[in-house]
Amino acid sequence: MNEEQAYKLKKFIKELEAIRGRHTELVSVYVPSGFNLVETINMLREEYSLAQNVKDKAVRKNVMSALEKVIQYLKLYRQTPGNGLIVFCGNVSSQPGSADIKLWSLEPPEKISAKIYRCDQVFILEPLKELVREKEVYGLLVLDAREADIGILKGKAIEDLKHLDSTVPSKTIKGGMSAARYDRIREDALNEFFTKVGETASQLLLQQPDLKGVIIGGPGFTKNKFIEGGYLHYQIKQKILGIKDTGYTGEYGLEELVKRSRDLMEKASVVKERELLEKFFSELQKSGNVVYGFSETNKALDMGAVDTLLISEGFDWVHAKLKCECGFEAEKDLPKDKIDVQYCDNCGKQMKVVEGKELIDALVEKAKNLGTSVEFISVETREGFQFKELGGIGAFLRYKIS
Repeated sequence: MNEEQAYKLKKFIKELEAIRGRHTELVSVYVPSGFNLVETINMLREEYSLAQNVKDKAVRKNVMSALEKVIQYLKLYRQTPGNGLIVFCGNVSSQPGSADIKLWSLEPPEKISAKIYRCDQVFILEPLKELVREKEVYGLLVLDAREADIGILKGKAIEDLKHLDSTVPSKTIKGGMSAARYDRIREDALNEFFTKVGETASQLLLQQPDLKGVIIGGPGFTKNKFIEGGYLHYQIKQKILGIKDTGYTGEYGLEELVKRSRDLMEKASVVKERELLEKFFSELQKSGNVVYGFSETNKALDMGAVDTLLISEGFDWVHAKLKCECGFEAEKDLPKDKIDVQYCDNCGKQMKVVEGKELIDALVEKAKNLGTSVEFISVETREGFQFKELGGIGAFLRYKIS
């Protein structure tokens, strides 16, 4: 699955996640790769017959309508597509007593093995979420004698799994105690803390089935002593990619560790994205060969001047067709949250949205036709969030334009 397919699938999942049925009348059907489609249709016909026994008249009608719509849709296929087929259908009306039966279908970008039929208040999306689940996971551990943080880098997002505070006394010798005794007490406390960190880190990281490696960091030599002491489970210790010096522990220490570990995670998507955006912001400061914002980027794209198009996963602009009761019509490209607050240039009244079509597909298609590469930018990193705040769209140019 490429980045564009993953992006579209995430948007599809997000759209369906927002839908809630008033009753158990949302139908989810997963037909696995290679499965006989006729068997699925026959099974749904049986469910249709059983649905006649539902006591609530409105629910019965909506469930039967959804099942009938799915059955008729499946009949359009002569056989199950290569990767399988997924269909969602149900009443999405928010008004009691009224029905709005809608159907969504998807031929997944990867083969699915799940065979599911479910009628519920929500659509069953777990198998789809599994397809887009980040499979690039790195374990992160930053520590010193005072504290430790255990986290993971999953795709482009850093998750702080556990923070641990130590009871190790400071290096300052307290009055009435010999230096040797104080050192023993401190060493025992440090060993106890290291044992706790090692057990906790091992337990958390062993739960990650896609763990590619582990990176350990922190200020000073505490981290080296921790590793040399053998406090980690042998399976986790075997996955250590390297050790990095950081100025901090805590959440900021985890972020710093990722930034300092680019050489260890050359293929990690977060490293690629950060390097791309650092280059973009650097060019932007120098007024170099970059543009940002929808209007400027689209103009550059139309001119064939774009080398690489950058689109944030948070980019939600639409092409809206608007109409006023006075008869005035208009078409505008604008953010989705602004299409309902557009006013007529003729009479000043609020205009009605006739159609709103997302621009993302048109932009990607245009880029492909022009031989322009497309990079999707997450909103899970600081740089990605900063890019979204710039408008969520930008580009590296083949040449400077005026």
